[in-house]
Order: sequence, then structure tokens, then C-alpha cells
Amino acid sequence: MRGALKALKLKGFKSTTTKRKFITKTVASVLLLNMLCFSLVPAIVLAEGEGTQTEATTTKPAAAKTAASKIPSVDSLGLKVKSAILIEPVSGQVLLNVNGDLALPPASMTKMMTEYIVADLVKKGQFAWDDIVTVRKNAAQTVGSRIFLAEGDQHTIEELYTAMAMASANDATVALAEHIAGSELAFVDMMNEEAKRMGMTTAHFANSTGLDINDMPKEFQPDSTEETVMSAMDAALLAKYIVTDHPDFNRFTTIQSKKFRERDKQPMINLNYMLEANKSVTNFKQFAYEGMDGLKTGHTANAGSCFTGTAVRNGVRLISVVMGTADEKARFVETRKVLDYGFNNFETKQIVAPKTTVEGSEFITVKKAKDTQIPLVTDQGVDFVIPKGADTSSLEAKVTLSEETFTAPLKQGTKVGTVTYSYQADGTDQALEKTVNLITAQDAEKANWFKLLMRAIGDFFGDLFNGIKNLF
Repeated sequence: MRGALKALKLKGFKSTTTKRKFITKTVASVLLLNMLCFSLVPAIVLAEGEGTQTEATTTKPAAAKTAASKIPSVDSLGLKVKSAILIEPVSGQVLLNVNGDLALPPASMTKMMTEYIVADLVKKGQFAWDDIVTVRKNAAQTVGSRIFLAEGDQHTIEELYTAMAMASANDATVALAEHIAGSELAFVDMMNEEAKRMGMTTAHFANSTGLDINDMPKEFQPDSTEETVMSAMDAALLAKYIVTDHPDFNRFTTIQSKKFRERDKQPMINLNYMLEANKSVTNFKQFAYEGMDGLKTGHTANAGSCFTGTAVRNGVRLISVVMGTADEKARFVETRKVLDYGFNNFETKQIVAPKTTVEGSEFITVKKAKDTQIPLVTDQGVDFVIPKGADTSSLEAKVTLSEETFTAPLKQGTKVGTVTYSYQADGTDQALEKTVNLITAQDAEKANWFKLLMRAIGDFFGDLFNGIKNLF
């Protein structure tokens, strides 16, 4: 040790602080070396080297650049509406937006919320489709589109639901609301609570049907004068919940015509003229649209004509909403423009495949593992709805690890962080983003004590060698 100090002086070490640090390190090294050489049983395994994991952002080409088709402007569609929205329900992406956040009277599109709640309660087992509903005074006195229910009539939930979904029957809707909640106003409370849960920001429901308050039976009108309103965006969000949570919705909405009672002279007619099945119906074939299977029309003097439509083509479903059109035919003409805009110009594309490695974050260091470098992959793929032929090479991946260090054992598939992919196509305003989990691609088994000891000794001498090397 004296020799070392002498050498230090010869090398020009003049700082007292530096000398103290070096002496302390040398003494600690000698003591530690004695412990390793003469200990018979390795009671303590020295700490392993740790690599601090950090947040990383990488840009990785996802596909070769191709010629993208030019998307026409929304203005070029010449939409004659007060508002319109087009969304893809799986991702929630908005493909077209014209005054989409403007709160307007939705007329009978209100019934989509009644439909959702009733179907959801049946799905949860609180009610059954064959439950008998006894019609009350409020339903019997309800005006507008109806199936002429009388007080005391009895029908199943499914019969009334069918009349509501395909023929927009106001009296059937009220009968269901009263059966579910005890009164229509109590059911309206459920509707408004559900709207909050879904994240609808403009929606307010005054009744279960979408009628103006003054058109309700006076005895059953709410105390508030606040009418039912809903934006096109909220209507699309509600429709998204319907098609996602109740994918069998179209067993009701695709019925073209049906008698409510066997004795009825005329059947109920589905008010959605755009059903694909109508392509062979003389009166409606001009409106029939490929893939159309729902969802809900609406009309009042205040609302004008409205329509929430949904269609599927090549496995891709789109939801459109038009509000405030001139008449019942115009709502279908405008809906065709909106849906064509989506199907003709956009495609759903897998940008990232499942089990993909992320450039710059291919591995994590796992302490005390047999193999300290454990590969990482994503737990699922990433799909975006993008303009047809769009270049996706600008896709970005941002990795965030949940811990700074990881210690064995870890099972294969253990979540260790997330990857947020973001992309914005040229010529579009909306930045697309999706976050998936980053998981281990194999088990990280814990090493035995001997391997840990050997690794610690190797690390020690490696550090000692580096320390000595740095002296010269």
C-alpha cells in the first residue's frame, strides 16, 4: 500500500481527497478479495451489474412507400346536412366530420339508447326476451309513429323491441321503458347516466322516444323544459356501443317487414330504406346500399330528417350519422355520400404485426437470470384505418418500461412496459395512436448460486481491472 502511495505521488497525485478515495478503494478491494478466496460457503452473492432501462422513441419503416390515392375534400361531397360524422367503430377513428360536435334534436335516433339499455339488461340476465310487458296509460297515449297499443295489452319484450327497432314505434318504446324502470322518467335517468358512462359530451335525454316534450302525454311530461339533444358524434359513439356490445343487433334492424299482430292488415315496414335486402324492392331499390344492416332513422319538425347508418364491406364496418336533412329521402342520399367517402378512400391496414420487436428495445436486462438479456415483443398487432395506398414509413414507436430494473424469475409473456405507436398520413388532420403491451418473449429463469457467484467474481475483477487500467 505504501508502494502504491509512492507511485501515486510519482504520478503527480497531489489532491488529498483523491488520495483518500484511492486508499479506501484499495483497502476495500483487498478485504473483498480475501473474503472471496477464503470463504468456504458463499453466504452472500454480490450484486450484479444493472442496466438502467429508459424511455425510447424510434421510427421504424412499416412498409414500402406506395402511391397514395388522393382523398377528395369533404367540401367536394356537397353534403346538405346540418351535421355529419363517419367513424370506424373498432378504432373509433373519425374519417369525416361536419359540425360533428353540434348538439341538435336527434328525433327517433334517441331510441338507440333505449335499444342499448334493454338489450344490455337482457344480456345480463335481468330480463328475458320472452318476458311479458303490460301496456300502461302513458304508452297507450303516446303519439307519432306507433303500433296502436291499448292500455292493458300484453306483449313480449322481443315483440315490442322489434317494433321499436325496425318501425320506430313510440308506444312500444315507452312500454319497454316503463317495464324496465317503473316509469318513463326513471328510465330517462338511466339513459342520461349511460350517456355519461359512454363519454357522450352533448347528449341530454328528456324521454325514451325523441319526441318533443309538448308531444308527450301531458300527465307524463318532465318538469324540465330541456329538450332531447345529441350531436352527430355522440350518436356515432352510441351506435359504436351497440354494434360492439351487441353484435346481434342486426337480427332486429334487418327485418324488412313484419306484422305486429296476426290480425293486422298491414305489416310494419322498416324505415331504413337503405337495407341491402331492399335492392329487389321496387319502392326502395334506389336507396339500397351494399352491406347496410342498420341502424336508426329519425324525424320531427324540429330535427328534420336524421339517420344513423352502418354498413360492412370486406370485413370493415363504418358508422355514419347525418342530421338536419331536408326530408326522409334526402337523409339516405346524404348517407350514401358519407359512406362512399369512407369505403372508397380508406382501408383498414395492419401497421404492426403481433409479436413484433421494437427497434432499440429488443431486450431487457434481468438481474439474477440464467440469461440476463431477455427478448421483448409486442402482445398484439396494431391496425389503423388509413387512406388507401398511404405511406406508413413515418410510423413512430415510443417505449415506456414499467420498472427501471427487473429481477428473475419472470414468466414468458410478463408485461414489462408499453409501446405507443403513432402515425399521421399525409394530407390528414388526425394523428392516429394506439398503445400495446411490451412482454417477455421467453422465461427468465433464476440462475443457481454458483453461476451468480461466478458472475459476481467476474464482474468484480472486471471492475478492478478497469480501475487499474484507468490509473495509467
